[in-house]
Amino acid sequence: MTAQLTHIGLIREEKIPQDNRVAFTPLQCKWIMTHYSGIQITVQPSPHRSYKDEEYIAAGVPMQEDLSHCDILLGIKEVPVERLLPGKTYLFFSHTKKQQPQNQAMLQSIMEKNITLIDYECLVHEDGQRILGFGFFAGVVGAHNGLLEYGRRTGLFSFKRVHECHDFQELITHYFGVKLPPLKIVATGSGRVTAGILEVMGLLAIKYIPPEEFLFNDYAYPVYTQLKAGELYLRKTDKTYSREDFHANPEKYDCKFLPYVTSSDILMNGIYWEKGIEPLFTWSDLTKDNFRIRVIADITDDKHGSIPCNLGDGTIENPSYGVNRYTQKKTAPYDEDAVTMMCVGNLPNELPRDASQFFGDQLMKYVFDELLKDKSPLIEKATITRNGRLTERYAYLQEYATGTGNKASAVE
Repeated sequence: MTAQLTHIGLIREEKIPQDNRVAFTPLQCKWIMTHYSGIQITVQPSPHRSYKDEEYIAAGVPMQEDLSHCDILLGIKEVPVERLLPGKTYLFFSHTKKQQPQNQAMLQSIMEKNITLIDYECLVHEDGQRILGFGFFAGVVGAHNGLLEYGRRTGLFSFKRVHECHDFQELITHYFGVKLPPLKIVATGSGRVTAGILEVMGLLAIKYIPPEEFLFNDYAYPVYTQLKAGELYLRKTDKTYSREDFHANPEKYDCKFLPYVTSSDILMNGIYWEKGIEPLFTWSDLTKDNFRIRVIADITDDKHGSIPCNLGDGTIENPSYGVNRYTQKKTAPYDEDAVTMMCVGNLPNELPRDASQFFGDQLMKYVFDELLKDKSPLIEKATITRNGRLTERYAYLQEYATGTGNKASAVE
């Protein structure tokens, strides 16, 4: 008796601006089809994908425009409403769990079309840590861009843009022989984004300095320090830090970043932020004569978030803008009275081949087998809709998703 095939489709990214990442590379598709006899993968053609159609064909992966025969469809970014196929199971970053207004119509369409939506962002290990994400490569690109902008602002050195490199290996060779001037970098956070920042620090032989030394000393060579959440935020009452309590009660914590604005040239921000968390500094702090920071790479990129002078996204082609410290208005990137801001929401797109390979590796290791099971707690926790109805975990989205208060009709 022949086992029933499960058909998986890799969809073309069609959200604007164009994304060129993919859930599985050609070799990953080939490996899956070799090791799982019941799996067939079909790839939708794309002129923008970082892995070319020819690479999939060379790896023996079928290429087809029509994916209506597929059971499971894998993408990266949100799917335009008109491209959603009824009755299918989709996996992508939907950006709906926080009731983001720009994706309300998409979730409504998902429900109308009886689609099962599994959100990558909601796939977590037992300890709550996210399984999938592109944070490491966001950190790599963000750190590079922060240094690039400082070089352009000061005229002391120059880097080429990351997207001009074929892959991460070519970027590494670009660093050979680079000699940076004395400068001081402060990096925030301890997650994947910050891991990418620290990777660049290591590749460029920028020396780590403990925070307490970094604050009071100057150096004849480039240095950086790292501030983790427990060093940035302390409870107002007893000056301690608890991760669980901090996320539950951020208003009870003071931010301790301010001294670093007087001793740093570049801020590379990789810290988690949500409403209620005190920003790293204020607009008033920006106007003071001792505010030394000239370039901010806000890699986590929350508009008006932990960095108040983040006034919105730049683009991969034009990633930076200036913000006048006194008028709070956008200016040219390197104006004397401006802080140079590097804020881009899709930084991993500058290293799409490496980012895709890393993403696919994590997907294969931790998610793929679970996806093929009849029941999986991991998949269940990440399933926002099943056959067009909100699952119990995401019942709070019912008014956002339907525009009605009728919970019974919207929730599974």
